[in-house]
Amino acid sequence: MRLKSLLQLLNALVVVFMLTRPALAVEAVYSDFFGKAIQGYDPVAYFAEGKPVEGSKQYKYEWNDATWYFFSSKNQSAFIDNPEKYAPQYGGYCAWAVSQGYTAKIDPNAWYIHDDKLYLNYNKSIQAKWQKDIPRNVANADANWPSLLAN
Repeated sequence: MRLKSLLQLLNALVVVFMLTRPALAVEAVYSDFFGKAIQGYDPVAYFAEGKPVEGSKQYKYEWNDATWYFFSSKNQSAFIDNPEKYAPQYGGYCAWAVSQGYTAKIDPNAWYIHDDKLYLNYNKSIQAKWQKDIPRNVANADANWPSLLAN
């Protein structure tokens, strides 16, 4: 009986904690459990190769609290010289989701470069929605992104 009471008390404390804690802010860069940005894909390759290319453990760089992987030392150097040019918009979260006011994970194969900026999406189906009106979606996402970071 004492164990049951103790468990009930612990459950109540967990509920109180969850209700009273401040909302967790969205991380500036979407990364997996191990801190890999873009699931280990090379952000420079989208521009240089025109396709997603998996990065190598041999070429990695810590930036914005995430680990970025690269296919080559050349790509790694390009990113180090100008990470804002190559990093995906909205920290690598799904651009469509950000345009709708929330965040979602991405599929590195659902990508698009618009105005020399890399946009990633949740999947190819969501990417098709994103591409129906890119200028409006970019404007909405640009407006939403600062408040998503602040929450």
